[in-house]
Amino acid sequence: MNEQQSSQQLADIAVVGVGVMGSNLARNFARHGYRVALYDQRPENVDTLISEHGDEGEFVPTRNLDELAANLSTPRRALLMVPAGTATDAAIDDLVEAFDEGDILIDGGNSLYTDTVRRERAVAVTGRLFVGAGISGGEEGALHGPSIMPGGPRESWEFIRPLLESIAAKVDGTPCVRYIGANGAGHFVKMVHNGIEYADMQLIGEAYHLLRHGAGLEPGRIAEIFREWNAGDLDSYLIGITADILETADPDTGAPMIDVIQDAAGQKGTGRWTAKEALDLGIPATAIGEAVFARALSSSTELRAAALTHFPTGYLADFASLGISVEEFIEHVRRALYASKLIAYAQGFDLIAAGSAEYDWKINPRDLAAVWRGGCIIQAAFLDRIDNAYEKLPELPSLLLDSYFTEELSGLLDSWRTVAASAIQLGLAAPVFSSSLSYYDSLCSQRLPAAMVQAQRDYFGAHTYHRVDTEGVFHLDWTGDKSQQQRR
Repeated sequence: MNEQQSSQQLADIAVVGVGVMGSNLARNFARHGYRVALYDQRPENVDTLISEHGDEGEFVPTRNLDELAANLSTPRRALLMVPAGTATDAAIDDLVEAFDEGDILIDGGNSLYTDTVRRERAVAVTGRLFVGAGISGGEEGALHGPSIMPGGPRESWEFIRPLLESIAAKVDGTPCVRYIGANGAGHFVKMVHNGIEYADMQLIGEAYHLLRHGAGLEPGRIAEIFREWNAGDLDSYLIGITADILETADPDTGAPMIDVIQDAAGQKGTGRWTAKEALDLGIPATAIGEAVFARALSSSTELRAAALTHFPTGYLADFASLGISVEEFIEHVRRALYASKLIAYAQGFDLIAAGSAEYDWKINPRDLAAVWRGGCIIQAAFLDRIDNAYEKLPELPSLLLDSYFTEELSGLLDSWRTVAASAIQLGLAAPVFSSSLSYYDSLCSQRLPAAMVQAQRDYFGAHTYHRVDTEGVFHLDWTGDKSQQQRR
């Protein structure tokens, strides 16, 4: 560092990758009084940020990583906002070379948690510190206050904590950021957050679909319904933006915007990751899995077009055949939506608990409730209830066993069944409503079909079984003399 550099004020943090998210996070830091160094492989991105928002705070544009390192106070802290995958690996390698021991690299992208585990180990060998931080809230959250889920070496937390707490969303004055756990814990939690988001979005879509194509309501009326719902138990970010969407008209045709958008949902992979992880850990996150499959099916446009031509539907002629009024149906849908959302969140928390146990992260579920209360896509009023549940019993096996949620679900059950049955009768797909109810019924069943499955496994593969009336592991000679052998 030369004399001129040592005399100037150094930046508090760097943002590497100044796209939409990186740009807004940099502006957020600057608005909170931090001096922010900027680097992007496309220098014009840095120039655009400076020209359009340079008056929002102190920015230090740099043209290469050596210049970036020279303009940062130590320990250096750099937030990477580059595409997940090979681009992230390349950026990490370059920063490790430019930085010194003790400096901190923070990956704020949607990286797969196993990549984060690998990267943390590799960076640790060099003496640098690597943090995988899940960041939720989209571009608006990045600018005005996101939900942040950092994981990595605990010693890095105190060096990045003031910066992250300052830019995070605040609920009742509390920042929506907590240290989650070692290595990949932060990105694992963000992955499951996105899985819950998939389920939540699909459920809201199914509720809209039933009201629109079942009850025959127009988008404007459904917008009013969602506004009303957002003032009660369903108060959440996604319910609020759904009302906004349904109130919006297409600027070109004047038709409801929802009617001109093709019904084929995209995905970037985090929902699939969550479903795969649930399978690997043996957690029945059925709501998330069904939501992922629903997006995939919606995008199978050629198959859907062929089916529409060749398949009979067999649905009822009209809504009146259900024998309930429209107002009654609206309330049934509200209650079924609430019940199904509770299932999705409970399954997500179950998956995080399993991941925490598998990788010894010691994740505190109350931290998740606190972090998700604001700034993120799945923020919802009932997260306070989730916090209360884990405060009463930190080792709670499932949210659904908390007295509040047990009582809530029991009161919602009749409406839940009415909506699932109505969807079937009307020929309207509601996969997450239905699978969530099936999950609940499975938990409450004294006997499941699994006895038949296990008998079949023993029949064709000698996979053994347990008896209900005695201890031990058994195999039956199904095709011979029907003798039963006890096995260790």
